[in-house]
Amino acid sequence: MGCFGAIDYILMGLYLAVLIGLGIYLKGKASESIEDYFIGGRKMPWWLLGISGTAQFVDIAGTALIISLLFIMGPKALFIEIRGGICIHMAVVMLWTGKWHRRSGCITGAEWSIFRFGSGPSGQASRIVTAIAVPIFIIGMVTYLSVAVGIFFSMFLPLSPVWCSLIIIGIACAYTAMSGFYGVVFTDLIQSGIIIVASIVITVMALGKTWGGEGFPALAEQVSGMSNWMSAVPAWKSEMPAGYENYRFIYILAMFYLFKAVVIDGFGSGGDPKFFGARNDRECGILTLMWTSLMTVRWPLMIGCAILGIYFISQKIPDQSVLNEAAVAIKAEYGGVEAAQWKEKVFDIQKNPEKHSKELIGTLKGSLGDDWQGKLMLTNYDGGVNGERLLPVVIINMIPNGLKGLILIALLAACMSTFDSNVNFAVGFLTRDLYQAYARPKATQKELIRASWFFTFLIGIIGFIFSLNVQRIEGIWGFLMMGLGLGFMVPGFIKFYWARYNGWGFSGGMIAGMLCAISMKISDFNLGSIIIDRFGIDCGDLEGFIRGDIGSFITVALFGIIGVLVGTLTTKPTDHEVSKNFFLKTKPFGSWGKFHKYLDEETLKTMKKEHRDDLISLPFAVVWYFLLMLLPIQLVLGNLGAEFAWSISIFLVCSVALYFFWFRNLPTANKYED
Repeated sequence: MGCFGAIDYILMGLYLAVLIGLGIYLKGKASESIEDYFIGGRKMPWWLLGISGTAQFVDIAGTALIISLLFIMGPKALFIEIRGGICIHMAVVMLWTGKWHRRSGCITGAEWSIFRFGSGPSGQASRIVTAIAVPIFIIGMVTYLSVAVGIFFSMFLPLSPVWCSLIIIGIACAYTAMSGFYGVVFTDLIQSGIIIVASIVITVMALGKTWGGEGFPALAEQVSGMSNWMSAVPAWKSEMPAGYENYRFIYILAMFYLFKAVVIDGFGSGGDPKFFGARNDRECGILTLMWTSLMTVRWPLMIGCAILGIYFISQKIPDQSVLNEAAVAIKAEYGGVEAAQWKEKVFDIQKNPEKHSKELIGTLKGSLGDDWQGKLMLTNYDGGVNGERLLPVVIINMIPNGLKGLILIALLAACMSTFDSNVNFAVGFLTRDLYQAYARPKATQKELIRASWFFTFLIGIIGFIFSLNVQRIEGIWGFLMMGLGLGFMVPGFIKFYWARYNGWGFSGGMIAGMLCAISMKISDFNLGSIIIDRFGIDCGDLEGFIRGDIGSFITVALFGIIGVLVGTLTTKPTDHEVSKNFFLKTKPFGSWGKFHKYLDEETLKTMKKEHRDDLISLPFAVVWYFLLMLLPIQLVLGNLGAEFAWSISIFLVCSVALYFFWFRNLPTANKYED
């Protein structure tokens, strides 16, 4: 607490007062109807929804993880974060899946299952499975956020990471339950402004290091151990520190993540409340354009923190071998300490040295120096720099008083905005698609709102409990993106494009994929590992990759596809009238040829042109989006040579193509009548 000044405390108090006041003010508005509570009554302007989406995708957990990767490998980390950190699937949402979901007139994605598969047993099964699966994924997200919040705030408060997580998650649950979707959107507007200001502050400080003097490229290579750290072009094989070895083959990973993000995630996405709540097709597109464009503010902040972290470590820990000495000493003292217990053990030693042996404390002082407690927090289980704690270290040591509070508020705002958006999303499924649909169909609005409050706290509590046994936020993020999330993304991406698809296939694929993902997490079951071990295949340096993300992807995808095919092909197709209604409202591309006869000639011509323009725009949108995130990093680093020239040239070409094939074709309101 001593690291803050009076201005910091004033700013933090003002932020909390505004947050609580706005939540109380919006409570009445959110309680008017269940539609108001979950999607804002379909009355909110596109720019407000777009700004809210930006805040939703900026969180402490992801920020800390990406700063860690940027610290290790520089701008090349962007290729790794194609898996989820740069949210590149939003390119598909911007072009077509957002507007396709809006056309349904539904409130939640599970309700959309009835629209797609009918109200019979098939549609009801898909609705129930979705209403269970999505909250399970969100619980995983809350677990992920809880771990990061604990790690982060324990650096500032005289509390353990567990208590920090409990307090912050509790506050977030109370606020989210009270204000609903209105609170999500309007507070995200304030929080986005705070995040932008914090990003500007960090960026200016980082520019003073990279543009204000020479020698930073060599310093970055020396501290990180990564050759050619400044370059955004990765080597075919890169040497990675302990715990990150699976990222050595960045190109292979990037291609794999790109396919997964764009096709598997992107083609079935768009079921966010912001799209169900959008007023028309055009606003679906432009709110996503604003959403993705404002995401650029996150990257200068993160590369700026990585730059400041490099300077801090170069000054305070020039010989990083002392971190390994400290880790060895702790493991020797506590022989049973495991990786999952590391963060709590290190915190306890740092905060309560009197509880530990004098020999251990003496060894730590001898290795790390008189300021051993601050350095100890940067020590990871493998004996290197714990990049996931670099963010709070930078704030404490590199940010002047008066600005510390601002940065901390921005990160607290990021935590709140990510939590409230995701939890409000999940609670919609539990309240409307389970409680109201099956348990209490005649429930009053007041009862439904109260049920939503209960589910909000339930998700928070379960997520917090799960967080108590997580080793690293990178580990839980990998499981969410490559395991649990993939379990329902595989059956989800087919739903628009295969006319024969039915609710049993969707449910079968969802259940098979999710159970497979959870089984892999519990037992390390993985087809990649099984094949390598069973046949004794020598995969060389690719073995870790095959046993890791590739093996997980193949395993979950295979089980999901088997579930989809068995469920679909052994049961009757979706009722013809249901499919006809879905096609006429949504107008997707895919195997819907037999339904074209229900469209008049002019509408059919308009639809085919819309599909052609959207598909032509896709590669330009994907590249445009990637470069939109890369260019600010290159600017902050001052890397304005040939790489920057190529980046800006390709970006401009993609921008022009998107304008002609997509943006100028956006309708005034809707492409078709609702």
